[in-house]
Order: sequence, then structure tokens, then C-alpha cells
Amino acid sequence: MAKATEQKQDSHTVEVTKLDIRDVVTTATTYGEDSRHGGRRIDVAMFMLRAMCMAASAVAVSLMVTARETSMTTLYGFEFQLNAVWSLSDSLIYLVVVSSATVIYSLLQLVISGTRLWRRSPVIPTRTQAWFCFVADQILGYAMVSGGSAALGVTNMNRTGIRHMPLPNFCKSLGFFCDHLAISVVFALFAFLLLAPSSILDVLSLSRYQ
Repeated sequence: MAKATEQKQDSHTVEVTKLDIRDVVTTATTYGEDSRHGGRRIDVAMFMLRAMCMAASAVAVSLMVTARETSMTTLYGFEFQLNAVWSLSDSLIYLVVVSSATVIYSLLQLVISGTRLWRRSPVIPTRTQAWFCFVADQILGYAMVSGGSAALGVTNMNRTGIRHMPLPNFCKSLGFFCDHLAISVVFALFAFLLLAPSSILDVLSLSRYQ
């Protein structure tokens, strides 16, 4: 009787093991089929977009925090010293903050994506993570475009002055400062353009789990 019970338990264990192996094979096969239908290409594209977004945001931050210059200018016949520093403008500080947040977020996503690609597993394995990435990309994208627009207004005012007021073109005396601001804004807006297709890929990842 005991032997019969042991044999039943052994057969039950074998059946469970076969079922578990079958589940693993099914999961691997599903990802393999998903790869043939473009899933793998979507993951690689997402990895590349993360890398480019991180690089663009890092360049935007580095250019902005090094934007400082001291020069002399003449106004109404008097000579004044100009001391331009990015941290004196709330708009420029905001751009540095959101660009830094984008760098950190993109770096984390890049590490996670690279690890999963190396293991040949889906970059976004669950529907919850796909929703998280989509919402995060949307928030950071809008933050980057708003920060870039605000900083662009400051840069444009430095170059043209204020309408109806006889203020000079400060960028004639602060060329290094203004050039750094302008290039930083360009890279920030470029990072936004990279976050936009990332959101589209997030939607495609969501479609896998319908």
C-alpha cells in the first residue's frame, strides 16, 4: 500500500514537472514568436531611444551649468560690468532640474533594458510596467518641452532686449553665455523629440498584453 502511494506521488511529481517545463517552453516560444513579429526590434529601438535621450539631456545639463560669463557693456554712454550666470534665472534652473530628472530616468531604463536584452527577455515584461513607462515618458516629455520653451524665451530676450525699452543686445558682450544657453535649449528640445517616439513604443508594448 505504501509503495502504491509513493508511486502515485512520484507520478504526480513528474506530471507537475512536465507542466512547469511546458509553461517555460510556452513563455519562451511566445517571446520568440513576438520577436519574429517585431517585438525584438521594438525593444532594440526603445533601448536606442533611451540612450540617445540620456545623452541629449546630459549635454543640455552640462552646457547649461557651464553657462557663466563676465563682460563689459556700454549703456547711455556709461560702461557697466555684466555678470551672467544661469542660476540667476528661474526658467534656466527649471530646465536643469527637468533635464537632470530625464538623465536619471533614462539611465535607469537603459540599464534595465540592456540587461533584459542581453538575457533575451522582453524589455517591458508586464502591462503595469508598460503603463508606468508610458506615463513617465509623457510627464518628462511635457516637462522638457515646457522647460525648453521657458529657457528659449530668456535666451531670445538676451539677444533682442525688451520691446519699447532701449536695452542693448547683451549677447554681443556675452556671446559665450548666450551660445551655451541656445545650444542647451536645442538639446533639451531634442530630448523631448526622443521621448515622443518612446511613448509610441510604450503603446505598442501595451498592445502585447491585450
